[in-house]
Amino acid sequence: MSSKLVGVGVGPGDPELVTVKGVNALREADVVVVPVMDSGERGRAEATVLHYVPGDKVVRVVFALNERSDRTRREAAWDAAGERVAELLRLHASVAFATIGDPNVYSTFTYLAQTIAELVPGTVVSTVPGITAMQDLAARSGAVLTEGTEPLTLVPVTAGAAVLKDALAGPGTVVAYKFGRQAHEVAEALRETGRLADAVWGSALGLPEESVRPAAELDETPLPYLSTLIAPARREGGRGGKL
Repeated sequence: MSSKLVGVGVGPGDPELVTVKGVNALREADVVVVPVMDSGERGRAEATVLHYVPGDKVVRVVFALNERSDRTRREAAWDAAGERVAELLRLHASVAFATIGDPNVYSTFTYLAQTIAELVPGTVVSTVPGITAMQDLAARSGAVLTEGTEPLTLVPVTAGAAVLKDALAGPGTVVAYKFGRQAHEVAEALRETGRLADAVWGSALGLPEESVRPAAELDETPLPYLSTLIAPARREGGRGGKL
């Protein structure tokens, strides 16, 4: 029989935000792979997974999670990680890969699945959706993501602050991911587009070190890499104004 690889979204950090289906997938798998930046650390995905499965079932696999400048090194790290997961698939009928957020939204699982398709042909790949950081931040801050016919734009600030500024100049709510290292540039983009007043940002959502703050407080102080920003749509016309 073909082995199964399932990408499981485990949410932004709060273990209570893992879905029932996600918990079942983690428990049903023979092993659960968690991505780490080096083999000596416990990442956010692993910390969440350990609420639901025993530690001896968890396997850490090193990924170049923050490598953006050296493509050769990044590709080599992905290949090595893929081979390690391929080894597990040759030994086990089912392997789960736990990823923070959702496995189909800026997730390492996308690259892993492509690699496994080449290394272990016939592997059945599936995903279990997870709650995203923007959903959790909206709940914790009271920010409404969309109303009526409003669009929702999601931007990784690793693509550059100019991309975010273009999105802010358009309609609807804008969500920015991974903006911690460019917090000052993000604050400037919000000011220049008149979107600063209602915007909020958050980091470490659901964890003891959680921070949820108005974007107006952003300055040049570096923030955690995985910080999330919500700039709500401009809303006029009262309740249901954009239906």
